[in-house]
Amino acid sequence: MMPGFRGVSRRVGSVDEGVQEPLLTGRTPEPSDLDSEEGEILFHRSTSAVAHDAGESVPRRFTYEEAVNTTGFGLFHCLLLVVCGWANASDAVEILCVSFLLPTARCDLQLSSSDMGLLTASIFLGMMFGGYLWGYLADQRGRRRVLVLSLTINGLFGGLSSVAAGFWVFLLLRFISGFGVGGSVPVIFSYFSEFMPRLRRGAMISALATFWMAGNILAAGLAWWVIPSTWAHFSIGELNFPSWRVFVVLCSVPSITSAVIFGTLLPESPKFLMEVGREKEAIHVFQVMYKWNMRGTDKTLPEFGLITGSARRKEPDGNKPRGSCTERLSRVLKMGLAPIRELFTGVLRTRSIAMFIIFYCISFGYYGLWMWFPELLKRIEEGNSPCANASLSSAINNQSCYPVKTAVYMEGFVLAASNLPGNIFTILIMDSVGGKALLSSSLVLSGVCVCLIYLVQTKTQSLLFSCIFSGVSVISWNAIDVLSTELYPTSLRSSSMGFFTGVGRVGAIMGNVAFGKLVDSNCAVPILLVSALLASAGLVALILPQTKHAELT
Repeated sequence: MMPGFRGVSRRVGSVDEGVQEPLLTGRTPEPSDLDSEEGEILFHRSTSAVAHDAGESVPRRFTYEEAVNTTGFGLFHCLLLVVCGWANASDAVEILCVSFLLPTARCDLQLSSSDMGLLTASIFLGMMFGGYLWGYLADQRGRRRVLVLSLTINGLFGGLSSVAAGFWVFLLLRFISGFGVGGSVPVIFSYFSEFMPRLRRGAMISALATFWMAGNILAAGLAWWVIPSTWAHFSIGELNFPSWRVFVVLCSVPSITSAVIFGTLLPESPKFLMEVGREKEAIHVFQVMYKWNMRGTDKTLPEFGLITGSARRKEPDGNKPRGSCTERLSRVLKMGLAPIRELFTGVLRTRSIAMFIIFYCISFGYYGLWMWFPELLKRIEEGNSPCANASLSSAINNQSCYPVKTAVYMEGFVLAASNLPGNIFTILIMDSVGGKALLSSSLVLSGVCVCLIYLVQTKTQSLLFSCIFSGVSVISWNAIDVLSTELYPTSLRSSSMGFFTGVGRVGAIMGNVAFGKLVDSNCAVPILLVSALLASAGLVALILPQTKHAELT
């Protein structure tokens, strides 16, 4: 038994004395006497009492929020923030690395502006397909295992893309990498939020979102260090391995290490375990949380049970109607799409429509502009305008990519670091103001900033307003991350985030394609469109409910 937990009743899920306790990990043996079947989830809770042996005291049964508050807040949550933050940063590195390699990779892969638009869109296309699928699986099978698998796919195929000889192979591998990112981005926030006490949830999710900035800075710093360097340019057989390929390999390391950490150290979400009726495992996770939070004290965890959902059993295979292949496929599709139907029915309909619009607009605007910032800044340096004319753009594209100019990577690093004030601001006031007000106001201000970027004439002015846009827009992302975890119940949390991030990827794809098609001929159109969409999304956010300090359902 873990020190300080002798008072936990065996009847409510304490771990047998013969089982070795991990330090941070919640990996426990899955008892054969559990009534739940892994992966089955109910959309209701059971409050019925649990039978106890005669003469055995009946412990108090806690709700999820009561159990989280009982375990305290401290070292466990700080360690969880670092690990989940590293995973969030790895997703940012994998997504944004493409924008940093474009100025040099376009020569080696012989890319036109349209090709560059397809390349930046490919990872978002993968995220679009992966987002809902991974989110659905996380709601059915558990958060942690989905994170391990999706992070592995992300890192593995991202690294393999470094040896792709041609554009189309590179495009395919980046698409598969994006499919993995599509799982880790929405699920990491669901997972993290389900360990947080409600009075600290807003600030902690904002802190988790801050690691996206850390990943952005890491990607920009690696690009600045590696791509212009001569030491990173070598050959392997007939394959020329320029520095940007080394950069791609290094960008895959964070995802692989995150997958290893999740697979070996971290427990499953206690909220998910309670929802599917796995009481013993959920209590063990709370025990681990309490042990780490109360480290160095002599406090003991009080005896308690949990109010959990009732596990739903599957029908035996022999009793299932077989039917034709088409009928079986139809049943699978209906089951898979059931969460989407729930999102747009009843009390959830209005907020889901609003979230649909907001995710599309913010993704079209942010990613459509952000992925092209290095290229636009490069054009400003050459043409004294973010929208150089067609003939000048053609001359720029015909220039040699080598030697690599370091200014564009320095500017990317500055842009990434400009997120810091917005992140700090969000962490400090999220729990007092709430996500709704921050989301609406920051989106409107972001739209104004984009309009100003179009009007500037010098590189310094453009970089300044781009930094302001970066610092303001990150507040929108932090706010929407908080709202996404609080607007929907546990049984729909990951599915809803997966679905809406998928919608956002459609917007990101269209934004990148629009820039790729119009940046040479009339880039004023996509820039002003971005401004209008961001401002419109800010107005739509006003119809969302206030979720400040809301309990997770």
